[in-house]
Amino acid sequence: METFELLQPKGLTDAIAALAEGDADGSVMLLAGGQDLLTEMKEHLAEPSVVVDLSGLSELTGITEGKDGAITFGANTTIAAIAAHPRLRGALAILSEAAASIASPQVRTQATLGGNLNQRPRCWYYRHEEAVCLKKGGSVCFAVDGMSKYNAILGGGPTYIVHPSDMAPALIAVGARVRLVGPEGEREMALADYFILPNEGPLQTETVRKKGEVLVDVTVPRQPDGMVSTYLKFKERESYDWALASVAVAVVKDGDRVASARMVLGGVAPKPWVVAVEEALAGRGLDAGAAEAAADLALEGAEPLAHNGYKIPLVRGLVARAFQRLA
Repeated sequence: METFELLQPKGLTDAIAALAEGDADGSVMLLAGGQDLLTEMKEHLAEPSVVVDLSGLSELTGITEGKDGAITFGANTTIAAIAAHPRLRGALAILSEAAASIASPQVRTQATLGGNLNQRPRCWYYRHEEAVCLKKGGSVCFAVDGMSKYNAILGGGPTYIVHPSDMAPALIAVGARVRLVGPEGEREMALADYFILPNEGPLQTETVRKKGEVLVDVTVPRQPDGMVSTYLKFKERESYDWALASVAVAVVKDGDRVASARMVLGGVAPKPWVVAVEEALAGRGLDAGAAEAAADLALEGAEPLAHNGYKIPLVRGLVARAFQRLA
């Protein structure tokens, strides 16, 4: 690891000022729980000259409930706190299930929500210090003709990374919004709009975060009566791993019928993959036919590479299990 200066600002304003000075060229970077950044620094994938430590900023920490029924999660809130929060049961079980699926109990006590949403790709070519892939300024995405077991089957090109966050698909499925604060002020957007595909922006980023901006919090609106939700993830190692594929489903039920539904996939695309299931499921029961229709929509346009075709039946199986659980 290269030497760096550690800054521990007393407030968000100081953190933004420090970050804005070198955010564009990577010379200044944010540290939250450190579970991803410190690994990148050890492997020389990131070599900031200044690291801005956000862990001491109390305004970024905690889970609060609004009078309108919305729940706001500070970006510094740990994954363990989300997994254990008593409010995240019933309609919002999807969030506690996603949080509990992440890494190990020890990591969850340190990893933060903001860090989970902003973590970098897990592609082994990107993570290999000596592989100068397209994502790191090279000219080739090695996964196209190389080992593609963990890469994208949807939305890929020119790089075929997958977004590794578990919290992102679950939060998007319940309509979460993200708030960012930077030198130009504050802005808010749907979390689904925070992430971009490789062909939608600079290859060196996966989000629309601007220079000097800090992700401050994520707000989940009050959910409709009759909503049920779940998050299912398949990983290679049961103990501690990222998703080979995952599915987040939130359904508002009217009796035994679907009034509305949202579904988001993880582990299969460069960003959380939103599936437009609303029209196909409206008025149907949560049965095998509905699950098959949802899976067909989820895999529409899928283009597996040489070694990841297994993700197609894997997604189908996860969708079927999710619908069985919700029924």
